[in-house]
Amino acid sequence: MKKWLRVTLKSIAAVMIVIVLFFAVVFVVNIISNKSEQGKIEAYGQLVPVDGKKMNVLIQGSGKETVVLIPGYGTGAPALDFKPLVDELSPSYRVVVVEPFGYGLSDRTDKERTNDNIASEIHEALQQLGIKRYTLMGHSIAGIYGLNYVNKYTDEVTAFVGIDSSVPTQGGMDDEMPVGMFKFLDQSGIMRLLKKVGGDAYAGLPFDDHTKQQMRMISNKNSSNDTTLNEMKHFNENFTAAQALSFPKELPLLLFIQANNTDVEGWQTLHEEQVKNSAYGKLVPLVGEHYLHHTLSKEIAKDYKDFMAGIK
Repeated sequence: MKKWLRVTLKSIAAVMIVIVLFFAVVFVVNIISNKSEQGKIEAYGQLVPVDGKKMNVLIQGSGKETVVLIPGYGTGAPALDFKPLVDELSPSYRVVVVEPFGYGLSDRTDKERTNDNIASEIHEALQQLGIKRYTLMGHSIAGIYGLNYVNKYTDEVTAFVGIDSSVPTQGGMDDEMPVGMFKFLDQSGIMRLLKKVGGDAYAGLPFDDHTKQQMRMISNKNSSNDTTLNEMKHFNENFTAAQALSFPKELPLLLFIQANNTDVEGWQTLHEEQVKNSAYGKLVPLVGEHYLHHTLSKEIAKDYKDFMAGIK
């Protein structure tokens, strides 16, 4: 019996040592990789002073009308992620991609990630660039921040375009967010490991290999940083606050949505409710993934151009 107990205890100890060594190796590899990748990240866009920090903004095209793009939650390098859409829009418009704090090459911030703060910071970046009139086009959670934005800066925004944009009343946003878990996964290096074993997230998408590599490195750099984790912590508060708002009736409203969305109950109906309250509202269901602009940028750019021409 004593021999069996000794063997069992030795086996448990051996397993524990292997587990500790595994996590130690993952942790060290993550630190070394982060330092190595930091020196390989290439600058793009321009840094704009906002609230005492620097916000990165990419501008492409020289059209008379301006389209401002803002990303969805967790998009590591927004200016690169939006590239297919920027390339389609920029022959006709001046396209401005704003990377909010905590994203892309922008600084991080300790300021709470509320709807008001995020909108004010994006607005300050545009003011610094002298951009006064523009369409606001946003992906995913930008539908929430955009609602706040267009109501605060009504005289500046000429239209709002949603790319599978979030809706204040969609289900599941009152659940407690696993902020602590994401922080642990990132700091331990497990997040990097999961990305590695998960395969190429950009496989089959219209990005060249160099751009893909830059996106991976910037995504690793920004993964679950304190700024974006604070944003996650405010999900419930921000969605709830947005329920008191609606898009101004006279504001042109164009919503592209994932027609085959099965994750959120009543996804199309939720957007139909937003559109029906607009004097110039249109809903365009597209068959694709949540990041519609990755594969359907031609369709989005053409429909936007036709929509705005019809408004005039």
